[in-house]
Amino acid sequence: MKRGKQAVIKRYEQVANGLAEQIEQGVYLPGERLPGVRRLSKQFSVSISTIMQAHQLLEDRGLIQARPRSGYYVRTSVWQAPEQPAMTNPKPKPARITGQQMAMQLSQATRQPGMIQLGAAIPHHSFLPTRAINRALLAVTRHQQRRSARYEFPPGSAELRQQIARRMLDAGCQVAPSKIVITSGCQEALALCLRAVAKTGDIIALESPTFYGLLQVVESLGLKALEIPTHPQHGISLDALKLAIEQWPIKACAIVGNFNNPMGYCMPDSNKQALVKLLRQHHIPLIEDDVYGDLAFDHHRPIAAKSFDTDGSVLYCSSFSKTLSPGLRVGWVVPGKYQEQIEYQKYITSLATPTLPQLAIADFLQRGSYDRYLRQVRGQYARQVAQITQAVSKHFPEGTKVTRPVGGFVIWIELLEGADALVIFDKALAKGISIAPGPIFSATQKYGNFIRINCAQPWDDRLEAAILFLGKLAHRRPSS
Repeated sequence: MKRGKQAVIKRYEQVANGLAEQIEQGVYLPGERLPGVRRLSKQFSVSISTIMQAHQLLEDRGLIQARPRSGYYVRTSVWQAPEQPAMTNPKPKPARITGQQMAMQLSQATRQPGMIQLGAAIPHHSFLPTRAINRALLAVTRHQQRRSARYEFPPGSAELRQQIARRMLDAGCQVAPSKIVITSGCQEALALCLRAVAKTGDIIALESPTFYGLLQVVESLGLKALEIPTHPQHGISLDALKLAIEQWPIKACAIVGNFNNPMGYCMPDSNKQALVKLLRQHHIPLIEDDVYGDLAFDHHRPIAAKSFDTDGSVLYCSSFSKTLSPGLRVGWVVPGKYQEQIEYQKYITSLATPTLPQLAIADFLQRGSYDRYLRQVRGQYARQVAQITQAVSKHFPEGTKVTRPVGGFVIWIELLEGADALVIFDKALAKGISIAPGPIFSATQKYGNFIRINCAQPWDDRLEAAILFLGKLAHRRPSS
């Protein structure tokens, strides 16, 4: 697998960074108007369109705001972001997974009408291209009636696999359509991969904290989880993983390297390369979940760890659930040398992924609608994450720590010592507010004073009141 070119910082980002530095240095004070686009164009020796792109990026970062027919102004409430949580320190011992029943409770909360959905990482429908997807579904139903009524046995729709192969070039991966297997979402892709590389009792190395859906799959297959220390900006500790490999018979490693769930970081490319090399040296497959990879706040799609794969030992998983529609349940896996096992496991598990959603997404991608949508929604998520983080810093106790995502739409919050995330979860649920408590992101129910919040919700009075209420709960002691 050839690695694609690493992203180069674009000119508009350089301009945005320059203006941000001037704001931080006090060249432009809160409430002051920035120079006009023509003046900035001459100042930075760039086009007016480049200045406009830089303005958009600074808006997404929450540094400036537009005023109709007046220009751009430095925000009067430029705020200091909260401190980030430290590197995690889980017990260096494999464990059976416990306490995942609450994850089911969390998913059930999404069906309750009127619930403020800050728990499950599901975008509000207003952030999704629902009308465009519905048009694609209608077009496929009208023009491919016979095709849409039949099975698309593994590896799945040829049209969709071709479109995915083209998109994976942006992630640095040159993949033939024949090497892609369509699945029913990323969750099924992860389950298929674990079945292909491990058996009951085997040890799987995981980031800590990690996506609770992955923990549920590990638990259901009778596997043991080995939690590895993880940094909130750089990802899984390679030194700790190396020590774990020397100590335990690890059968696979699973990560969410791009805009990790729940911490939001993007693992540096050098770390991805070193991770793939380390695992290859020890003949350990890597299962990579890249479901958030298209949602970079800076509009640069990061490369995947798969791009450094030279022997087919990286199993790459993703889906369209976080970008197009959770309800369509369309994902895929690039299984490398495990393709035969994956296709067989897919067949005996569910025969095939539903045909109509596959053809509709292929049509949507072929028309170029996906890229237009991504350009819009990335900025929306950046603003939502910034606004909710700002609200948390305002309403939660002083000393609360919050991660600084660079993509996706979730934040990981460390509450004060002594706070009980499970108590907060129960009390919030009783008030119609769903959150994700920290213990479900750990095999051994660590992170008792952490919560994860889904920011992909439209900002309104109800959402602001919900953050205020959560802040009040965070101020209380567990006994109160």
